[in-house]
Amino acid sequence: MKKIKINAGGLLEKIRETKPLVHHLTNWVTIYDCANILKMIGASPVMAHAKEEVRDMAQIASSLVLNIGTLTVDFVEAMKLAAESANKKGIPVVLDVCGAGATRLRDDKAFELLNETRIDIIKGNASEVARIAGEKVQTKGVDAAAVKKDLIQLAKKLAEERNCTVVITGKEDIVADEDKYYLVKNGDVMMTHVVGTGCMATSMIGAFAAVEKDLSLAAASALVCYEIAAELAAKKAKGPAKFKELLFDHLYNLNKEVIDKGQEVYQ
Repeated sequence: MKKIKINAGGLLEKIRETKPLVHHLTNWVTIYDCANILKMIGASPVMAHAKEEVRDMAQIASSLVLNIGTLTVDFVEAMKLAAESANKKGIPVVLDVCGAGATRLRDDKAFELLNETRIDIIKGNASEVARIAGEKVQTKGVDAAAVKKDLIQLAKKLAEERNCTVVITGKEDIVADEDKYYLVKNGDVMMTHVVGTGCMATSMIGAFAAVEKDLSLAAASALVCYEIAAELAAKKAKGPAKFKELLFDHLYNLNKEVIDKGQEVYQ
């Protein structure tokens, strides 16, 4: 494994130039933060959940983000309609399998989305993704449980089986497709003390996927930018509330020079 450089800063600049519309059907707990995090980087978030309009909204979007954090049966049906519309348009669909492995409903609905629509990026923590990969694990609500598997190999295998990109977030983030993988070692432990940092990461991935066809590169770049901003925020914050405020500010002011210098990416 060796350290590499990726063009995360260049992709951030492209987002700021093109301002892609990112359609969300997402977690009600974190919806406000997910919208804000994309405004910080220059993207345009829209949170449209109604069955009656999700098809139309997906048709004018550049990517679609789905998050089952606060799922209901009706909500997932709306997700399917949005995903089908996104599939027809050919824009990337990101699915955060939030809480997979915690309950049967979450598992069933995650697999329905994966089996009935085209999902381009699967994102979750170690136990969530392991459950989607067929492992017998129990997620602690929406918090990761221990997984006694080689996570890089698990991600690569799932990526090959589903013909998609797989993202496992944690102390070290794994981004894999059937051909390659990235290990992102940026970030700070303070992120674990704020509700919604995982959901915000998913929204970031959706924005980067909107401007980069190599979805593994897009996802890795999104995590690099997000987590470098988190590192900078954590240096000044004395607690989680100030950290969250500074995270937004540092992401807003992030530039290519800082990203190129600070990124910790390995292959």
